[in-house]
Amino acid sequence: QVQLVESGGGLVQAGGSLRLSCAASGNVFTILTMGWYRQAPGKQRESVAAITIGGSTNYAGSVKDRFTISRDNAKNTVYLQMNSLNSEDTAVYYCHVNLGPMGGFRDYWGQGTQVTVSS
Repeated sequence: QVQLVESGGGLVQAGGSLRLSCAASGNVFTILTMGWYRQAPGKQRESVAAITIGGSTNYAGSVKDRFTISRDNAKNTVYLQMNSLNSEDTAVYYCHVNLGPMGGFRDYWGQGTQVTVSS
């Protein structure tokens, strides 16, 4: 089992920045990939960014060059620095982890944190 606690969402004006954090606890030694998804009203949940235990990253095209994902393995925490926010970024952001083979490749999700960008 892995528990995820997110923080850092809120209301920001267009062009502003926010940083999301997600702290993992439990069987953290099995975590392979950490990342963020988001879901806007009326839309499907989509991947925003992910980072492997080795530090490899990937981003959705819509956030590349604006968002930066990072990971502190010692603290079992993943961060998402979001810059140049616009109204299209308004969504509930969910932390996601995927356990490697020792964890049965299971997925865990955070409770979600609201990000609202006002124009």
